[in-house]
Amino acid sequence: MDIQEFARSIEIAPPGPVTLFCPHKAPRAREASYEPLLAERAIERVVALYVDPSMRDMAYNAYFADEADPAEIVSVAETLPFLSDRRIVVVRRAERYVAESASGPILAYLGNPCPSTLLLFVADTMDRRSKFYKACDAVGGVVPCPQLRDAEVALWIHAEVRARGKQIDSAAVKSLAERTGARLGDVQNAIHLVCDYVGAKDSIEVGDVETACADVAEERVWTLTDAIADSDVGTALCTLRELLDLGVNEFQILGSLNWLLKSAYAVAAGTPGLPRMSSFVARKVAPLAQKLGEEKMRDAFSICMDTEILLRSTHVDRALALELLVTKLAAPFGRQARARQTAER
Repeated sequence: MDIQEFARSIEIAPPGPVTLFCPHKAPRAREASYEPLLAERAIERVVALYVDPSMRDMAYNAYFADEADPAEIVSVAETLPFLSDRRIVVVRRAERYVAESASGPILAYLGNPCPSTLLLFVADTMDRRSKFYKACDAVGGVVPCPQLRDAEVALWIHAEVRARGKQIDSAAVKSLAERTGARLGDVQNAIHLVCDYVGAKDSIEVGDVETACADVAEERVWTLTDAIADSDVGTALCTLRELLDLGVNEFQILGSLNWLLKSAYAVAAGTPGLPRMSSFVARKVAPLAQKLGEEKMRDAFSICMDTEILLRSTHVDRALALELLVTKLAAPFGRQARARQTAER
């Protein structure tokens, strides 16, 4: 049972006495996929359905596994609820129980869980070979929470916007999803921003998303990216100066340039990191990837590293050092490479 099925089932009947929300790893996948917001939403719904609000103080407990004594958690879980049909115990950061040294009392409880308690574990990572995972699985309590696919994210955006009494057109949904990626926490924050921006307006259009989600400094970084990709040295230097005037720290700018180059390298080389990159970022760095290519990217990384060493180990004018870096990156790269080879000779 995955998180979607779990969400539907709890509307009909309460879950079993033990539930573990954890990442999902498909058979041929390189990495596990996890969407924590879906787990948190499911927990909120379980609490709303099966604990009377007036009894919440006596029938609901929440812990962090890396902070709480597991014996205390077990003691509370074994305690019969008072003036309530069920007790709910939520334990976050449950990946700690992968280590047997930390999970002794928990494992013993999982062998014979209290039927009136709903014990809900949330784990950001999970080893399916561990005794803890196998014990949860033995009682039918494992609920994988994979990230939503693109089409599912779009439906989720529509639902979230409708819940706020508004409508959003398809172009706006696409723009919002491209900017945020598939992580629902980021999507949710963007929806808040857009809804606050439109105010009493009933509908959300693509222009609203672009305006509400635009960060001035972020937009300047993309302008800088475009200028470097276009070999437009003048625009690149003007944009760098605008970033500095906005108060952006020199090391932040350097970090942004490094991130842009890494993203462009992922696009140029088709590395495994590309699927986790939002389509918005991939599209924005594609011209930079095309300009530099996989081989020339090494020279770009080397220039950035030289600049970082210069900033950290000398009293050089930092703004001037960044201007030199941007000039080198924005220069037509074939000419720059030939100049370097001549200097080395």
